[in-house]
Amino acid sequence: MASSTTDSYECDTLPAPRLASGLLTPDPDHIRSPSPFSNLESSPADSSPLSTTSDVEMYTTSTAQRKLCVRHQRMADEGTNLKLQQALDALPVQERQAVNAIWSGFSSSSHPRRELILQGILTMCCFSQLSLLTEQLGQLIRIDPFSVLPREVSLRVLACLDATSLCRAAQVSKQWKSLADDDVLWRGICEQHIGQKCLKCGWGLPILERRRAVRMNSASPSSSPPSFPPHYTPDSFVSEIPDVSPFTRPWKDVYSERLSVERNWRRGRCSVRTLRGHTDGIMCLQFDETLQHPSFPILITGSYDRTARVWNIETGLEVRCLRGHTRAVRALQFDEAKLITGSMDHTIRVWNWRSGECIRTLEGHTEGVVCLNFNSNVLASGSVDTTVKVWNFRTGEAFTLRGHRDWVNSVRLWESEEPADVEMACGSGSEPRICQGTSLFSASDDGTIRLWDLTRRTCVRQFMGHVGQVQSLKLLQVDEGCDEGVSRQERRIADNNMARVAQVGNATNPFEVCTVITHHTDSESMEDIQSLDGITREMLTGSTRKRAKRPVLISGSLDNTIKVWDIDTAKATQTLFGHIEGVWAIASDKLRLISGSHDRTIKVCLVLE
Repeated sequence: MASSTTDSYECDTLPAPRLASGLLTPDPDHIRSPSPFSNLESSPADSSPLSTTSDVEMYTTSTAQRKLCVRHQRMADEGTNLKLQQALDALPVQERQAVNAIWSGFSSSSHPRRELILQGILTMCCFSQLSLLTEQLGQLIRIDPFSVLPREVSLRVLACLDATSLCRAAQVSKQWKSLADDDVLWRGICEQHIGQKCLKCGWGLPILERRRAVRMNSASPSSSPPSFPPHYTPDSFVSEIPDVSPFTRPWKDVYSERLSVERNWRRGRCSVRTLRGHTDGIMCLQFDETLQHPSFPILITGSYDRTARVWNIETGLEVRCLRGHTRAVRALQFDEAKLITGSMDHTIRVWNWRSGECIRTLEGHTEGVVCLNFNSNVLASGSVDTTVKVWNFRTGEAFTLRGHRDWVNSVRLWESEEPADVEMACGSGSEPRICQGTSLFSASDDGTIRLWDLTRRTCVRQFMGHVGQVQSLKLLQVDEGCDEGVSRQERRIADNNMARVAQVGNATNPFEVCTVITHHTDSESMEDIQSLDGITREMLTGSTRKRAKRPVLISGSLDNTIKVWDIDTAKATQTLFGHIEGVWAIASDKLRLISGSHDRTIKVCLVLE
């Protein structure tokens, strides 16, 4: 029974020899046969033992009906028997007939008989023949799985590899490159890494917000349709490039670009450009590269020289200088339409930064304004007079929040996803309209951080832990799956990963220039990454689990530390060390935390996830 099962897998590597020819002329049909002796023509001397009725019947059967294993089918397609046939033709006729008889007998044998013949031959082989077998078998037993598997199955196998392994697979052959460069695979890898920390490898890649130039062709036949930023519609996008259909870049290029930027971050590689124009110290700045107009990235800086200046980052040139404050500009924020500046002259000014016109001046603080923050509805400002004011954009009226005992250095508006159960405070005609659930964080020189409910106009929570003046705040949404605290080993790694990127200031005159640090990239950035749909993500990763988000608060203080806070409990979950002097400014995303200190260093810390 076992023998019959084995016989069912026989490979017909030898067609029956022809009977009526005495010439040793190769048959073109046999040359295409997968057997090295299928090209041979039997002579009258050796045809007698094989010229049976069954042999004649086998020969009349078409070669297309013969059963060939994967290896012999590949050999038939590649014509690998030609060299062996030429070596055989060079032998004398009798030797040729002897070799042909051996091959013919082996080929016509069943699989159990073939194994027996091979075992006998191996016992007769010397080391030289065994070495030849070892060398040949090393190549013969290799089978390219992607040459026999369907493309869908091949892609499913490759989806289990990481980016490095996919790049190595693409170097094997053209067929492997076609599979390994497929957009479906790289889109899944981008979705796992860009803008978040991958749960498998621990790496995350940055979201480059600057909208890339549209490529006219895609390198992969399965590339995804073009994506558009939220403020764009396909019609308006096409209207900018008439008579041309937009195409997105291959996702592999997207991943490669972001990986290059991420490596620059981790290794501290940067280029430095100096913008000259201010005549005194620079106290605040904001950068934006996502504006629709102008087309170049914008930087606005505020200085002790009482001016705010608008810069073109691409050229390093000053676009506009805004004058009007009578004392130092300590805080600013801008968007598409307006720029708002706060000054030590006790005033807040609203500017059209494109034209340089001052639209409105807000007066209310009794001392200098050192911080501000606005959203679509209201403006909040903090002052040396220890108060926080919330302003109505339309009328310029405000209400005051009191509680701090020293300078208010930072304010941050926060719209919680689950607001308190209170009615919306619409306000009178002269009072700000506060949306339900809007809160405000404020940090002060008194060492505390306060959370205010703007609808009730009361302080609902205090964050205490710093032993020095709190200078800066940052709100961030992180994945719920991440632990609130970190282990000692993770903290040790975090301390080791604090990379010194650049030194700020000039040794002779630190207030002379504004230094801007940019990272290397060879091509323009793409649009914000959009998530995969559930079906594609499930196919690539085997999971449809989405990460819940939770807000965290980050603060920097002159006690040389940075703290990460749990907003619900007002407790510090992490305390980060590394600076030898006070921390004046912080910025962060879900991948890294950046801090600027009085010790003239900027440090990058990879600890938030």
